[in-house]
Amino acid sequence: LAGKMLFTFLQLRAAPWPTVRQWRSNAIIGTFLLLCGNGAVVWAEQYVPSGLTALLIGVSPLFIVLTEWAWPGGLRPGAVTSAALALGFAGVTWLAAPWQDASHGGLNPGGVTAILIGCLSWGVGSIYSRHAKHGADPFLASSLQMLGGGAALALVAAGHGDFARLEFAAIAPRAWLAFAYLVAVGSLVGFSTFVWLMKHSTPARVSTYAYVNPVVAVFLGWLLLGEPINSRTLVASAIIVTAVAIITVQKTKSAPAKP
Repeated sequence: LAGKMLFTFLQLRAAPWPTVRQWRSNAIIGTFLLLCGNGAVVWAEQYVPSGLTALLIGVSPLFIVLTEWAWPGGLRPGAVTSAALALGFAGVTWLAAPWQDASHGGLNPGGVTAILIGCLSWGVGSIYSRHAKHGADPFLASSLQMLGGGAALALVAAGHGDFARLEFAAIAPRAWLAFAYLVAVGSLVGFSTFVWLMKHSTPARVSTYAYVNPVVAVFLGWLLLGEPINSRTLVASAIIVTAVAIITVQKTKSAPAKP
């Protein structure tokens, strides 16, 4: 819906019609970001509390670093970055506590795996978006990515039987408000801003959002949803945010500034 609204607005502003290459490249990016990234996270939140989900998503910059390294011609991370990567994964392991089941404080293994797959997919989509030479304006690219990713999500949802189980009468007004918020703020503003930044800044600088999101989400999960916060959550939070901070600072130092 947000992709259609943004695309229509751009067409009313006389933006050029996208080429086949632009549709194809941005549909691929949108599939990585929205189907494999957001889709995996939404599925996982059936089993993992929202605050801890956001904290796990905080390791996304780690996957971006690894994706940059694996990309053809990518740079191998230095000793400090490698140590921070190890620290970050240690924090994720401590938070997930795979040695404990959910009844004793551990997290659902399937949910954690889905979140980490989503983080990897977001990293792949983000780096691919920097290398794909499709020539589309960032806002046009954002609309095409939302349309392509939304179409991919709809196809998977149809195959999963989601539409057959959908009951509009059962959707509460509060849920409709949340949906409207995600269309306006999460997609039109948030996602479009992310796409614009990926074209005008470095992945390291863009990923600094990972400092703030997990902390805010853990707090809101506790405040609004009554999700528990224990000592392991606090320690893991500190470890993960520290690792992301080290990696981001290292990447920002090594990356040339763009005008």
